[in-house]
Formats: sequence, structure tokens, C-alpha cells
Amino acid sequence: MTSTYGTIEEVDDRDLIACAQRGDRQAFTELVCRHQNGVIGLIYRMCGDPQQAEDAAQEAFVRVWQNLDRYKPQHSFRSWLYRIAANVALDSLRRERPSTELGSLPLADASAGPEQSAEERQRAVQVRKAIARLSPPLRMVLILREYQELSYQEIAEALDIPTGTVMSRLSTARSQLRQELLVLMEEA
Repeated sequence: MTSTYGTIEEVDDRDLIACAQRGDRQAFTELVCRHQNGVIGLIYRMCGDPQQAEDAAQEAFVRVWQNLDRYKPQHSFRSWLYRIAANVALDSLRRERPSTELGSLPLADASAGPEQSAEERQRAVQVRKAIARLSPPLRMVLILREYQELSYQEIAEALDIPTGTVMSRLSTARSQLRQELLVLMEEA
């Protein structure tokens, strides 16, 4: 796919950011396209509602556009973007009660039998329920690490907390997640 900037794969985020900071909406649109799935995924895992995630992601990108002049290139753009998305997700959770909708389950492996597929879907539901029961700060660190695959440093930058706090919250989140899964498995 080509654009004004060459192929999208050839253009560095920093170049797109520099153009967007000068008011180039096409450059910003390409940044949105490049990062929208990660932002939507992050917010969805926080709130559990696909529509709420779409709305909050749109709000996050509006905030990014409005504050693009404040972005400092010495920091990771993804971390900065995820910090804004995390704040929007938390704001959204405060405004609305968390949803327990657990739709969009991954399709089961076609080679697996019906019984194994049902078990995998049930396990996925249990994991999502257990993650939804974590407090927002613990849930956010867990999602950024396990689903978005950010490093501890990137998470620290995204959430504006020390790296030690990231490690502590992640340890606590994993421990509480194990406990929640045990409870959910006993209930099933």
C-alpha cells in the first residue's frame, strides 16, 4: 500500500508524527490506522464491551490529535498513545458500569473436536471474567504486558509510574488472577 509518504511499512512513526504535528491529517490518519487495533484491544480488555471500546478508542485518538504538540520524541509513541488510551478507558469505566459482555471469543481450532472446542471457549470465558474482576490498575498492567506485549519500561511510561510499581502490580495481578480462576473453576 502506498501513500504520500511511500509504502506504509517504509515510513517510521516519527516521520508521520512530525508531519502530523505540522497539521498533516493524512499522516495522522496513517498513525491511527497503524495503532488502532492495539488501542481498541487495550480498551476492550479493560471494559469488556466492544461498542464502549470503539467509542473510547475514538475519544483517545481525538485526544492524541489535540495533544500531539506535547508528544516528546525521546519517549516511545506507543507508550504515550497507550497512556492516553488507558486514561480514556479508566474515564469510561468510571462513567459507565463495567460490562460483563464477553463476546468476540476466538474461534476454536477447526482440528479440535467439539468437546475440546467447548472446553477452550469455556476457559476463555473464565479468563476474561477473572481479568474483569481485577481492579483497573492491576488489569491495565496485566493487559499491557500480556496482551499488548509492552516491556516493563514501556508500561511505566504509558502509565507514568515507576518500573518497580509495574513489576509489583503485575505480580499482584497474576496472583489475583490465579485466585479468581480457581474460584471460577470451582463455580463451573
